[in-house]
Amino acid sequence: MATTVDKIKAIESEMARTQKNKATSFHLGQLKAKLAKLKRELLTPTGGGGGGTGVGFDVARTGVASVGFIGFPSVGKSTLLSTLTGTHSEAAAYEFTTLTTVPGIIKYRGAKIQMLDLPGIIEGAKDGKGRGKQVIAVARTCNLIFIVLDVNKPLQHKQVIERELEGFGIRVNKEKPNIVFRKKDKGGISITSTVQLTNLDNDEVKAVMNEYRITSAEIAFRCDATIDDLIDVLEEQNRFYIPVIYVLNKIDSISIEELDLMTRIPNCVPISSEHQWNLDELLEYMWEKLNLVRVYTKPKGKQPDYNEPIVLRQGRSTVEDFCNAIHKSLVTDFKNAVVYGTSVKHQPQYVGLSHVLQDEDVVTILKK
Repeated sequence: MATTVDKIKAIESEMARTQKNKATSFHLGQLKAKLAKLKRELLTPTGGGGGGTGVGFDVARTGVASVGFIGFPSVGKSTLLSTLTGTHSEAAAYEFTTLTTVPGIIKYRGAKIQMLDLPGIIEGAKDGKGRGKQVIAVARTCNLIFIVLDVNKPLQHKQVIERELEGFGIRVNKEKPNIVFRKKDKGGISITSTVQLTNLDNDEVKAVMNEYRITSAEIAFRCDATIDDLIDVLEEQNRFYIPVIYVLNKIDSISIEELDLMTRIPNCVPISSEHQWNLDELLEYMWEKLNLVRVYTKPKGKQPDYNEPIVLRQGRSTVEDFCNAIHKSLVTDFKNAVVYGTSVKHQPQYVGLSHVLQDEDVVTILKK
């Protein structure tokens, strides 16, 4: 009996053999949708417990955000983790040293950030080879991923890792497609677009709907979407849009001219974890990508506490979020808040629960 992996390979080879034209667009649309469903099946935990994160991979989460380190074996992830966090992760010059997820904590700009050294990824992880499946299951829960690359073979490894992550629904440095999808009880499939669709035709859209057994829906395209974008919207529960920084390690082993070429890769930071070169720039870029908001508390009649900020995520940084982060009862007794900082026009200004705070605001909560 064909396994899920066999079925995936059969569809991928059929797609590779099929020329894309008007006559084949419906068929290709169906194949792509079938493929997405099979890949989802591959990652869904089975009753035997083998499909989850697995022993040693599930880590208790602490801190306000988590950064996962992914890379091929022996690229220097363990050295980087111990340099940044002081956590000892077994490091050696042979492959597959790290066999479990090793967590560490770094305190940066007042925020505690968890760092996770994930076991070395190998090609074919998305097909269940090695421990790739468990590695990627943990990666999907991270707020940011460091793809650690050896500068001597960066592009080849970068492409393999991206392909593995994409295969498991992790969208690297991408925004969610601007497509509005709404299922209906009747009325058929209605397709509208505010931009010209150059990568997709109605036949392909209908083929995808057919494969997902959706007979009535409104689909509004607000971007020049591809068929993969449409499938991503339908598979929303299994898609993770995660920012990535490419950490180009071992720059001590290449020339200045080679380094100049490497730094043209977007979203990359060149470092040497062994010599601790350029780690400040890496942490600054990490902070920028995590989009965290530090808010300082100022008890009435006292000075602000600049040592222990309340750290919130951008998009979840209202005064109400701030109150909940301190204690749930604050919202019940809330009268208003006094805010100093860039989020208000007047210094200070009285605001309500829905006011959105910005980085380094100072807040006093007044109770009823």
